[in-house]
Amino acid sequence: MPSLAYNFPYICIFIAMISAILLSVSNSAKLSYYVTVGVAAVCAVLSFIFLVTVVRDDASFAFTMGKFPAPFGNEIKGGPLQGLLAAVFSVVMVMALLGGKTELFEDVDEKKMGLACVMLNMVLASLLVLTYTNDAFTAYVFIEISTIAACALVMIKDSGPTLVATIRYLFMSLLGSGLFLFSVIILYAITGHLLMPQLKESVEALMANGNYRMPLVLCLAMMTAGLGIKAAMFPFHRWLPDAHGTATTTSSAVLSGLVLKGYAVLMILMFCRVFTLDTVRAFHINDVVFTFGFLGMIMGSVKAIREHHAKRMLAYSSVAQLGYVFMGIGLGTEAGIAAACFQIIAHAFTKPLLFISVGRLASTTHHDKQLSALRGSAWNAPLAGIGFGVGALSMVGIPLFGGFAAKVNFATASIGDTEKIFLTLLVLAISSVLNALYYIPALIGLWSDRKPEARHAEKDTHCAVALVCLIAGIIFLGVGFSPIMDVIVQGIRLL
Repeated sequence: MPSLAYNFPYICIFIAMISAILLSVSNSAKLSYYVTVGVAAVCAVLSFIFLVTVVRDDASFAFTMGKFPAPFGNEIKGGPLQGLLAAVFSVVMVMALLGGKTELFEDVDEKKMGLACVMLNMVLASLLVLTYTNDAFTAYVFIEISTIAACALVMIKDSGPTLVATIRYLFMSLLGSGLFLFSVIILYAITGHLLMPQLKESVEALMANGNYRMPLVLCLAMMTAGLGIKAAMFPFHRWLPDAHGTATTTSSAVLSGLVLKGYAVLMILMFCRVFTLDTVRAFHINDVVFTFGFLGMIMGSVKAIREHHAKRMLAYSSVAQLGYVFMGIGLGTEAGIAAACFQIIAHAFTKPLLFISVGRLASTTHHDKQLSALRGSAWNAPLAGIGFGVGALSMVGIPLFGGFAAKVNFATASIGDTEKIFLTLLVLAISSVLNALYYIPALIGLWSDRKPEARHAEKDTHCAVALVCLIAGIIFLGVGFSPIMDVIVQGIRLL
C-alpha cells in the first residue's frame, strides 16, 4: 500500500494555492506575512518527509490530479530529485521571507501586503508544479502564473525604476512563454499527447522512423530558447540586473534564488523525460546550450566586475552562476545533469544569502547600496558581513563551501566527454578567477575601516535566523555534498 507521504506533493501545491486565494481578502499585513511563512515551512517539512520516503523506497510514481486518468487527466510525478528540489525551494522561500521581513514591511504599503503574500504563495505553488508536473501544457500554465507573480514582486516596491524594470521583465518573459507555448502546440500536433510519458514514446517512435524531423528540431529549439529567456540564459539576460537591482530584498532573493531555477528545472525535465538526451545530442541542441552556458559564465562575471551597485553586481553574478547550470545541461549526459542540479541547489542557498546580507548591510548606510557607501558596514552588522563573506567565498569556489563542491561535480562530469573536458576545465578556472575579481574586493571593502557616521543595524531576529540557516546550508553542501549527489543521481535514474 502506498505511503501517505506519496500524497504530499499534491498537498503542498494545494495549500500554497489555497492560501494565495484566501490571502487576497486579508486586511492584516502581519497575518498575511506569517501565514505565507507558515505555508512555506509546512511545504518544506512535507517535502522533506516525502524525500526521505521515496529515497528509502527507491520510488518514482505518477499522481493523477482530478477525476480522469491519463491521457485525459492531469498528472504530477514525484521521485527523489523532485522531492529534494521541492524541499530546497520551500526552505529557501522561508529564509527569503524571514531575511527580508524588515525591508518588506518598509517598502510595501500595509494595505498591499496581503496581495504581496498572494504573489509569494503563487510563486511557491508555481515552483512546486514546475518541479512535479508530468504534463507539458500544465507546465506552460504555471510558467505564466510564475511570470505574473514575479512581475508583481519586482514592482511591489512601487517606484519609477521598479515599474520600468517590470515592463522590461514582462516583455522578455512573454517572449519566452510564447516560444514555449508554440513548441508545446507543435508537439501536440505531431504526437497527439501532452503528458510527458506519452510524449516521450511518440518522440522516440518519430526519431526511429525519421518522421517529422524538422518540426521536432524546431520544437526543441524553441522550447530551449523560451526557457532560456525565462531563466536569464546568456544572451537573454538583459532584463535581470534592473529587475533584481531595484526590487526589495525578499523579491530579489526569491527571483534570483528560486524563480530562475524553476525554468532550469523544467528544461531538465523536458530534455530527460520528453525528448531524451539522445535526441537532444542528435540535434546538437546541447552544444548550443553548452556554448551559451560558458559564455554566460564569462560575460556575466565581466559585467559584474564593472558594476558599482551591490545588488546589480549580484544580478550579473546570477547570470554567471546560471551559466554553470546550462553548461552542465549542455554536456548532454546524466552526470552533467546531476552537476547542474547540484548547482541549482547550491545557488538557491547562496544568492538569497548574499541579497539578504546586502539588504542588512545597507540598513546601516540609509539603504545606499553602492559598493562605495557599503565600505566598513560589516562592522555595524557583523552577521550580515559574515554571511556575505560565506556567500562570496562559495561563489569563488573556496573549499568547504557549496560553490566549490559544485565546481568539483562539473569537473568530474566532464571527464567522460573528450570533446568538452578541456573547455569545461578552462572555463571553470577562468570563471573562478573572474568571480574572485569582484567578490573579494567587495568583501574586503565591507570589512575595511569603520565609518564614524555609520549607524549600527537594529536588532532583527528574523534576519539573523535566516542568515544562520543559509550559512549552515552552504557549509553543509560543501562538506556533505556526496549524499546529496547520491540522491540527485538516484532521482535522475528514476525520472
